[in-house]
Amino acid sequence: MEIAFGVLRRLGTIDWRLGPVLNKPLARLPVVVQMLLRIGAYQLLFLDRIPPSAAVSESVNLAKTQTRKLKRDWSGLVNAVLRALIREPRLPWPSLHEQASEALAVRYSVPEWLSRRWIERWGIERAQTACEQVSVIPPLTLRVNQLQVNRNEFLSRLHEAGLKAKPTRISTVGVALQEGVSIPSLPGFEAGQFYVEDEAAQLIPGLLDVRPGDLILDACAAPGGKTTHLAELTKDMGRIYAVDRSQERLKLLDANRRRLRHTSLFPIVGDIRDPSWRNAISRDGERRDGLVRFDRILVDAPCSGLGVLRRHPEAKWRKSSEQFERHRELQLQILEAAALCLRPGGVLVYSTCSTEAEENEGVIDQFLRSHAEFRRESVAPWLPEGGQNFLTERGDLSTMGNRDSMDSFYAARLTNVCS
Repeated sequence: MEIAFGVLRRLGTIDWRLGPVLNKPLARLPVVVQMLLRIGAYQLLFLDRIPPSAAVSESVNLAKTQTRKLKRDWSGLVNAVLRALIREPRLPWPSLHEQASEALAVRYSVPEWLSRRWIERWGIERAQTACEQVSVIPPLTLRVNQLQVNRNEFLSRLHEAGLKAKPTRISTVGVALQEGVSIPSLPGFEAGQFYVEDEAAQLIPGLLDVRPGDLILDACAAPGGKTTHLAELTKDMGRIYAVDRSQERLKLLDANRRRLRHTSLFPIVGDIRDPSWRNAISRDGERRDGLVRFDRILVDAPCSGLGVLRRHPEAKWRKSSEQFERHRELQLQILEAAALCLRPGGVLVYSTCSTEAEENEGVIDQFLRSHAEFRRESVAPWLPEGGQNFLTERGDLSTMGNRDSMDSFYAARLTNVCS
């Protein structure tokens, strides 16, 4: 897993380093040979517990096993290239002042279109921080189920089991593990005492300011991290309808609901844009014009996912800037449909794990231009003290470019001001 994910995480840097020691472009070699070279190069460049001779030898042996399939023995080339990588001095990085986008792309292994985009939007310093975040291994962070155990008690149980863990700095319910571990083997897993969730994601549900007895809609709910957190915040005494169009992903939500012992969650298979999902709700809520009106609505919208690339290193090589407009149209449609279900005085929180304005502020600005009945509110009162640094000028939440080992999330809070 380390090698597979490592190659994907450092692919741009690896290919840049392999270029000078190859006699032909890497892309012209058979795909399996490309991958064997990358596997070997990753071990040579980034792993310090594998002897270089072993990394080369294993890569050569793997190449020999492919001879029949490739109808040629490529082991000699693999051996020569990897040994040249060991022997020849490392090239200096491209100049950050003269070739900024290339410099960030090869140093932190991000697509150059993305490093260029971030430089144009934020300048070199902030773009460098964002690129650096993409290339690191994310921490393993848990959200403690406060209905089962408090954070201090849970930390004590982890320490008693010989595990290194500490409380998260920003989230008041988070725990960061300082070493890799099998999740089901952790104390309290079967008892539903925690949920694996990034610290930034833990900040989103609190922005809704939910209370026991609230009628809540999670419009894009699966796999259920924020949904189950809402159940905890209502002390499992509200009624939360979790809508998602993926039946398979809703099965994950239901499994999480059962493990965490929540009884206030009701999964519904459906697309929030299609009114037929409402047929699953029979008697709850304040009805006007035949609609159920919710006290609180969460729209954790589908997005490009650029804020969580470090968790999905393969994804950064599949994305492009053309997708932002498609996502924005979908996000607006979902937001429009969800807004129809909010009661007067109710609160809607829109969030994404995107870094891009088109999917974040751009969506909220466009929505508000055509909805005078909604007002944007600062999220400051509902952020923990340590999270106040993540307020934008408009009062939204953005963890973009943070130095707290968190993913990049965005959230805005809207209130229906109609009487």
